[in-house]
Amino acid sequence: MSAKLLVGFFLLSVFQACSRKVDEDDFEDSTTNQKWVMSPKAHDTDVTLLLNKLLSEYDKKLRPDIGMKPTVIDVDIYVNSIGPVSSINMEYQIDIFFAQTWTDSRLRFNSTMKKSLTLNSNMVGLIWIPDTIFRNSKTAEAHWITTPNQLLRIWNDGKILYTLRLTINAECQLLLHNFPMDKHSCPLIFSSYGYPKEEMIYRWRKNSVEAADQKSWRLYQFDFMGLRNNSDTLKTSAGDYIVMTIYFDLSRRMGYFTIQTYIPCILTVVLSWVSFWIKKDATPARTALGITTVLTMTTLSTIARNSLPRVSYVTAMDLFVTVCFLFVFAALMEYATLNYYSSCRKPHCAKKKKSLNATEEANTITVMAGLP
Repeated sequence: MSAKLLVGFFLLSVFQACSRKVDEDDFEDSTTNQKWVMSPKAHDTDVTLLLNKLLSEYDKKLRPDIGMKPTVIDVDIYVNSIGPVSSINMEYQIDIFFAQTWTDSRLRFNSTMKKSLTLNSNMVGLIWIPDTIFRNSKTAEAHWITTPNQLLRIWNDGKILYTLRLTINAECQLLLHNFPMDKHSCPLIFSSYGYPKEEMIYRWRKNSVEAADQKSWRLYQFDFMGLRNNSDTLKTSAGDYIVMTIYFDLSRRMGYFTIQTYIPCILTVVLSWVSFWIKKDATPARTALGITTVLTMTTLSTIARNSLPRVSYVTAMDLFVTVCFLFVFAALMEYATLNYYSSCRKPHCAKKKKSLNATEEANTITVMAGLP
């Protein structure tokens, strides 16, 4: 009996020892996991302290290097899409990613963790950013879904990258003398609103303007021929400003106007010539055909003008429609002239002429008889 008790006591001791070891292993694993979860929090705390230290004595109202040298802004633009282009409103729509890079020595930092900090849009309102405006924009809006489409990145040497996505309706003065065979260069102009070139300088970076795939562009009536960029100085009463310009070269497609205007006008002119094969005695048929073609040309010219603004000069399409209208009108006038001269050759017209001649001869004899 005592032997069974000893064996039972030994087994119970072994079981308790194994249970205690399992508990210690679980405790060590949980501690290790806890350390792994808490480690990023220490980095977050360090970055927060770093930003608070940078912004503690930072004045966002003052530009970098104020009173020492002008601030240099490097510009990059990525064209996401262009279009549509409105000939009536003289404007076009463009969707771009606009990037500006400059150096602010007040935001330099020393950190062994990171060489750069990528921040969201909440940081934008806490530092100085350039007051860039688009001079030829009618309306512009930034994208805010699902969050503000803005990026702010700060390097340890004080270099700052600020990007945002914009959709702009910009003005484009179209010269429509050769419409619809016209070509245009639509500009996108931007500069600083308040800083002259003595305080702020814009410059293009190498390969600073790029364009996305054109499959998603809404240039329904135009072909994109390319783009070019330059910089210039604008002299105003408030100072000299650096003005940056991108030109988008567009060429109009004639397919729509060929179907809607050119082919109907040509067919209407050909239809007016059918009256030449109708007998001259069929007055109702030839008159109805001539008047119908004239009214059709008037309607087509009105429809063609609806695609254009009310410009005061003559376009190439106006000239074409006018020539077609003259052909149709001339076909109607040809029959009117033919009918007039044909009616004068009929018998009653000849009798009328003979009676007039006899009356003239009688009057002549009477006058001669009255002479001494």
